Amino acid sequence: MTDYDRTEKDITPIGGFPHYGVVKEDYLMIKGGCVGPKKRVVTLRQSLLHQTSRVALEEIKLKFIDTSSKFSHGRFQTTQEKAKFYGKLKA
Repeated sequence: MTDYDRTEKDITPIGGFPHYGVVKEDYLMIKGGCVGPKKRVVTLRQSLLHQTSRVALEEIKLKFIDTSSKFSHGRFQTTQEKAKFYGKLKA
C-alpha cells in the first residue's frame, strides 16, 4: 500500500515472476541489474564512502507497485479485479 495506491496487495505479480515464481519471504527490490547467476544469494553492506550527492540523499516516495502479469499483456493488478471484470465463468 502506498500513499497514492491504497489497495492492499502482495509484491508478486499475478502468475509469479518469469523464471522465478512466487515470492513468499522477505524481499528487497533493486533498481537496475545485479551481476551473477539467477537466484544467487546477494550480500548487501553499507557503503564505505559517505554519500553526499543530491540523488543519494533524496527521499524515496513510492507511488505505485505494478503487479500485473509479466508473462503476457496483463492488465489486472489483483485477482479480485480480474474476477470482477470477467464475472462468473463456466467450469
